Amino acid sequence: MASSSPSLPWSLALLVLLAMAMGRAQGGFVAMQWSPAHATFYGDDSASSTMGGACGYGDLYSTGYGTNTAALSSVLFSDGYGCGQCYEIRCSGAPACYAGSPIVTVTATNLCPPNWALPSDNGGWCNPPRVHFDMAKPAFNQIADWHAGIVPVMYRRVACQKTGGMRFQLQGNAYWLLVFVTNVGGGGDIAGMWVKGEKTEWISMSHNWGASYQAFSCLGGQVLSFKVLSYTSQETLVAYTAAPANWVAGLTYEATTNFT
Repeated sequence: MASSSPSLPWSLALLVLLAMAMGRAQGGFVAMQWSPAHATFYGDDSASSTMGGACGYGDLYSTGYGTNTAALSSVLFSDGYGCGQCYEIRCSGAPACYAGSPIVTVTATNLCPPNWALPSDNGGWCNPPRVHFDMAKPAFNQIADWHAGIVPVMYRRVACQKTGGMRFQLQGNAYWLLVFVTNVGGGGDIAGMWVKGEKTEWISMSHNWGASYQAFSCLGGQVLSFKVLSYTSQETLVAYTAAPANWVAGLTYEATTNFT
C-alpha cells in the first residue's frame, strides 16, 4: 500500500537544501563556543569617537556598521586581520548586567591598544594576552549599566549578516591601487586579496593596514574585479566587474560576490 504522506522525504530534502544554502550564504563560517572576557566602552552616546579607527572603515554610519561596534584587544585584532569580524556579547555575573542577559552583536572596527603603564587587571585592560572588547557606548548600554565602567562578559564569534554586496573603496592612482573592503559577510574578515583588470591576470595584493590591500600595477582605465579570501573560513569570494573602467579614487563601488 502506498504511503499516505509521500511529501515527507521531499520536506526533509528541502530542509537540508535550505540549511546548506544558509551556510553557504554565510561563507561557511561556524559560530564558536561562548568564552569569558571583559568589556569596557569608549566615547559617548553619539559614538562619534568610534568613527575612523584602525580598520580604516571611516564614517561607520555611511559604511553600514553604525554604533554596534567594538575595538579589539591586540590578541583578537591580529594586526588587522580581525577587522570586520562579528561577535555576540552578553554581560555575565556582575551587578551592572541587565536582567535577562541581553545579547548584542558587534563588528570589530578598531584596535584597543595596550597600556603598558597600567597593570592588566587595573586599567591596562587591553594588554596581551587579555581578550577584551572596548565597545561603542551605545552597544555597551545594551548589555550593562555604563556606570560600571568594566564588566565581565561572555562572547563568541558569529557569522556576519550583511545586506547588499561587498563594498570596495578605491584610493591611490592609475599605477597604485589601495582598496578598503567593507560589508563582508560570513567570516567578515580578510586574509588575502587579488585584483584583475580587463587586460591583466589576477594580481596578488599586499596587506597595507586594517582592512586595506594594495597593488602596484597600472590599472587605470580598466574594469576591476576582486577576489577576497576569508581569514577565518578560508573561502574565496569573487566580485566580477566590481568597478567600471572609469573608476575614480575616493569613490566606493558595491558588487555582488560568488564563491569559487
